[in-house]
Amino acid sequence: MKITDFAVIFILLFLPFGVIGDLRVQNQREVQRLEMKYTSALHTAVQDAGAVLSQNERQEREAGYGSDKFFRVDKEEALSTFLHTLFLNVGIDRDTVAQRALLDYIPVIVILDYDGYYTFASETYIDGDGQTAIGSKWSEKKPFAYADSVGNSVGFTLDNYVHAYDAQNHRWVEGFQKELQGQTGISLLNNPETFEQIRRSTIVHSVQEDLARLINLHNQKAARNGVAYRFTLPTIPQEEWYNTVDDVGLMAFIQGIPVGDRFYNNYGFGGGRVVRRQAIIGGLEPDTGMKYFYRDSCPAPFQARERFSDEKSAATAGYFEFKCNNGLQ
Repeated sequence: MKITDFAVIFILLFLPFGVIGDLRVQNQREVQRLEMKYTSALHTAVQDAGAVLSQNERQEREAGYGSDKFFRVDKEEALSTFLHTLFLNVGIDRDTVAQRALLDYIPVIVILDYDGYYTFASETYIDGDGQTAIGSKWSEKKPFAYADSVGNSVGFTLDNYVHAYDAQNHRWVEGFQKELQGQTGISLLNNPETFEQIRRSTIVHSVQEDLARLINLHNQKAARNGVAYRFTLPTIPQEEWYNTVDDVGLMAFIQGIPVGDRFYNNYGFGGGRVVRRQAIIGGLEPDTGMKYFYRDSCPAPFQARERFSDEKSAATAGYFEFKCNNGLQ
């Protein structure tokens, strides 16, 4: 056989492997692109939602508590902002069918208030016709409650202000822990270090247990809708939990979105007290089609297309930085 024959045989034998390898590389690139897109969209959405939680803050109520963590959260506005930003950045802001499909991959949203928390998830309830139904709805506010072995109960907050029942003296008391120290029969209030440890663990465990229950209910709903993926409460480091419950905020979970040969799972938290930087806008230059990012204070001559939480996310999405000359960027 001629050497050209051997070359042809070699090509025929190994060409399929090369094609398959190239397809795998392309698939991995697409998976990474989608994962970055979903991550950027989720983080931007929770930050936007966290920022609007305290928009209806009442200064007189804050002064009454003497706490910089006291807010009256606007959970409806936060939810609306979260979904709007998420849908916009995923690219389905005008596709209601795709929006409903994406909601199936959000098992639960949690909003932390000053003295309790709300959950937005699938729940069984009685509708207006008296029939049992399942749908996503807000829970009542659930307090950060603790009870000891002798009948005392304490309602914690995101700082050290408490509402407590003193079983020994049969009375309700409220105030900051340092003000109540030594004034009641509640031993927990007499030790600042123990108080802080129990306060944080109570808040974290309350939210964790409720999340596990709600995600289990979401699995039942998903199974009825033909979704084979099993949702689980992700493993979150205890230190991150403690940082999460430090201020009012919104926590959202996304799980089970198919991306290539794997599933996308993530969660994000946006705090209401975070000093928010101006949003990063991704825009399109009309004449050249070039993509630029800039802060929303900059009067840039571009068509706004996307919003990002930081410059890195915008650059990852293919946008170049636009230098604004108005001194605000």
